[in-house]
Amino acid sequence: MVGQLHRSFLALAGALVMSITPVHAQTIVEPGSSIAWRDVALLDGRTLTASELNGRVVVVQIWASWCPFCAAQNSHVQKLHEAYRERGITVLAFSIDQTERAAREYLTKKGYTFNVAMRTDAVDRWFGRNRTLPEMYVVDAGGKLVFVHRGEMFPEDIAALSRFAPASSKQ
Repeated sequence: MVGQLHRSFLALAGALVMSITPVHAQTIVEPGSSIAWRDVALLDGRTLTASELNGRVVVVQIWASWCPFCAAQNSHVQKLHEAYRERGITVLAFSIDQTERAAREYLTKKGYTFNVAMRTDAVDRWFGRNRTLPEMYVVDAGGKLVFVHRGEMFPEDIAALSRFAPASSKQ
């Protein structure tokens, strides 16, 4: 009897927690979803406007400075950024660090120059609330999500994201 009451209590408590979780936190986006870009305030003080993002392939990474898997992946994300920023791919990373300062210090120390902003409610609406780190997404030039990967990617897999570049820039 006590065991059954305990299980019932736990089930009720779990249901209560799920009911108060924000809707976007429960959303898991998959390929085929549409992304309606808004202006993104970058940590370096610039703004990537929606018009700059629309019509371009955008490789999105959700990461944190304290994440060892993100650290292993970031140098390869930087290489993709350097090789394809003038060839139709924009790299845009969203940090989930507690403070902008932590993210900025990490980027400065490592010398990374890809676009970085802090995660916001808009980011959560676009890509759902992250459950793993890092997460990678590719949004095509038409605003459609065409690739989702949760967890660390191998260097060759990050390099292979170049396949999403516009055909005229793949040489």
